[in-house]
Amino acid sequence: MAKVLFVVVVMISCLKANAQNNDTAKLKVFIDCRAGCDFNFIKSEITIVDFVIDRLAADDHILITSQRAGSGGTQYQMISYGQNRYEDYRDTLVFTTKPNATASENRQTLLHHLMLGISPLIAKTSFAQKIKISMKDETAAGLPAYENINNDKWNFWVYRISASGDVSANRVYKDNVLSSNFSADRTTNKLKAEFNINGSLRNSVTTYERATDTTKYIVKNTEYGFHHNLVKSFSPHWSYGYQTNFSNSTFNNIKRKIFFGPAIEYNIYDYKEVNSRFFVFRYGLDVNDNHYYDTTIFNKIKETLFGHRFSAALTLNKKWGTFNSGIFYRNYFHNWKLNSFGLTSRADVRITGGLSFFIRVNASVVHNQISLVRKGATEQEVLTRKRQLASNYNYNSSFGLTYRFGSILNNFVNPRFEGYGGF
Repeated sequence: MAKVLFVVVVMISCLKANAQNNDTAKLKVFIDCRAGCDFNFIKSEITIVDFVIDRLAADDHILITSQRAGSGGTQYQMISYGQNRYEDYRDTLVFTTKPNATASENRQTLLHHLMLGISPLIAKTSFAQKIKISMKDETAAGLPAYENINNDKWNFWVYRISASGDVSANRVYKDNVLSSNFSADRTTNKLKAEFNINGSLRNSVTTYERATDTTKYIVKNTEYGFHHNLVKSFSPHWSYGYQTNFSNSTFNNIKRKIFFGPAIEYNIYDYKEVNSRFFVFRYGLDVNDNHYYDTTIFNKIKETLFGHRFSAALTLNKKWGTFNSGIFYRNYFHNWKLNSFGLTSRADVRITGGLSFFIRVNASVVHNQISLVRKGATEQEVLTRKRQLASNYNYNSSFGLTYRFGSILNNFVNPRFEGYGGF
């Protein structure tokens, strides 16, 4: 009996000692960021935890995802999954950055909420005394001006104007592009309205050298359009809306195209869960009034077509990784052989410890290139890509395994020879 009591006492002492060691050990944090985090900055500013690169060794697995907000800012979701000695802990923070914030301001906001997220767990360690807390209200209303819905003189409308130029050249090819864009968007939980006007001019010069002479091919392509979308939410799962646009494209043989397409969407999950999971089905009808620069392969210079389209998309952001997949199908009613079908999938999966697997696939079957010019393409048009060429499919894919082993700690920051001009 005495031996049994002695063993029990020893075990209790060991457990107490282990608990004390755990209290004095740094919190191990694994940051699973899918929103463009500046890890050097985070590790430089937070030094009372150990950042690890093996998620299974972490006490706190933090999953960070993001979505574009209607204001033009970014809405982040930060989920903390407690592990090991904190396996019963779980918390979620959601916050939005300012629409005109700089990259420095965005990373500071992300850092601030990351500190808030890990503070409850640090408070359980001996490092709690190193946390400094300030709870001063910096604004009269208690909310930043950009989050106060009663103080928006623009009524949630966001406008953007942009103009850009691109110049590239080598001995054979010279290319310059001028583009401009104007957009007006209004996004709330119930209604999303988008307007966009854009245009571009591309000038290309191709130099073709022969043994006896040199020929220059000069190609000019223009493209412009007006686009408008309106989406109305009428339940946590259902939405309906329409898209309409007017467009022109010399490359695609489109002199004038007027499109109108109403559609309906159903999300299996609540839209509030968009950062974690998103599974939608969409169905829509469309009307196309097309006028072409040149006679098409179907002997048309203009035509009005009716069709429909279906698509489904799934997104999952979980501790084990990320999965995105989508399919689409569309065809014209007057000839169901004029259709297109496509699939896109991407998965990044952590199998165990430092072993992860990724695969990316994009493929489509195309049988609805109705605007192709009837006459065959000349050598010059093929070389210079003056106009769209026939193709009944396209695809690309990649896959692989990644295995990481060695030290699990990752606290050091050393940015030497990084960025432009580095190794």
